[in-house]
Amino acid sequence: MKKNLKAYRFPIILLSSIILGSIIGLVLGDDAAVIKPLGDIFINLLFMIVVPLVFFTISSAIASMDSMKRLGKIMGSMITIFIVTGIIASVFMLFAAIIFQPGSGVDIPLTAPETVEDVSLGDQLVSTFTVPDFADLFSRSNMLALIIFSVLVGVATGLTGEQGRPFTKFLTSGSEVFMKIIQLVMYYAPIGLAAYFASLIGEFGTALIGDYAKAVIVYYPVAVLYFAIGFTIYAFIAGGRKGIARFWKNILSPAATALGTGSSVASLPVNLQAAKKIGVPKDIRETVLPLGATIHMDGSCLSAMLKIAFVFGVFNMDFSGIDTFLTAIGVCLLSGIVMSGIPGGGFIGELMIVTLYGLPIEALPIISAIGVVVDPPATMVNATGDTVSSMLITRQMEGKNWMEKAEIQ
Repeated sequence: MKKNLKAYRFPIILLSSIILGSIIGLVLGDDAAVIKPLGDIFINLLFMIVVPLVFFTISSAIASMDSMKRLGKIMGSMITIFIVTGIIASVFMLFAAIIFQPGSGVDIPLTAPETVEDVSLGDQLVSTFTVPDFADLFSRSNMLALIIFSVLVGVATGLTGEQGRPFTKFLTSGSEVFMKIIQLVMYYAPIGLAAYFASLIGEFGTALIGDYAKAVIVYYPVAVLYFAIGFTIYAFIAGGRKGIARFWKNILSPAATALGTGSSVASLPVNLQAAKKIGVPKDIRETVLPLGATIHMDGSCLSAMLKIAFVFGVFNMDFSGIDTFLTAIGVCLLSGIVMSGIPGGGFIGELMIVTLYGLPIEALPIISAIGVVVDPPATMVNATGDTVSSMLITRQMEGKNWMEKAEIQ
């Protein structure tokens, strides 16, 4: 019993700090903003570390692989699982939207948004996957370009053979050093998360009341149910009862960090730590999790479906029929997997919903506002979905006994 409590001690401390921060936010209201800098310090520390961490983890994982064939298998398995879990998340919210009809009876005045900048698809793709200058790689806003660069460095190092071995050791050493930095930063997490939640609840507490309350009432329980039930099933498929036990023993810290920071990228360092403790092999966790933080968003699939159903209700449109549902699932997949990796992808996904269904442009701010109020649980599902996906990929790559073979460090 004492051993179990010790294992859950830090997640319990984190959750307690979040609850305490939320209470402070409710009591102080807008005045809670005075302690927001304490939360900003924590988030900035995570963002400060994430760029070198992504570079070292991905490049070292690929450079250390026995063959490029394994990398291809990991990537193939990853894409399959990302798409399947995205479809399941979309269908999960679709059922909730059909039952609860989140947009019905809502009265929101329409206001035209500011001019929308028209960017060609070609320019968008270029800016997503590449940067014009090496220095631009050091910005977290160019995360996909950094990931591609890291993959290239890892592949080139592996192909160099014996001469590349010293560089492989450097990359592996760098990965370990930055993981240790994460451990140090996490000692400050209870203070940072408490302060951030206090300011968050103080600022947005009233935003959850009124016209958007119905959307929030639908989204929050559905997200929590998908997180609790869906991820438990995924963990069971990945590793049986032992998989469930290890997942829940280690996932609360990443979940709390994602909930507080509202960023999958900021949660990545803590997620890598959790996957390591679960027993996901180094090459899988250090390839899948950084990519998942940018292109795998089950929470965004859930929120995209809610946005579609909500805006249908607002405009008294008929949200029924297999064509409507299949199109909605397709839009959710694009929003949660393809668009999530593009800078400003969330906005592009919202714009796609408006144009695809022939809605007036005034519908854009309505959809965007939903994204703001459901962002915390959406990010939690996004980030933790990457961890359980890495377990599923390991099951596919290593066989059903991967947990017995895994070296828990």
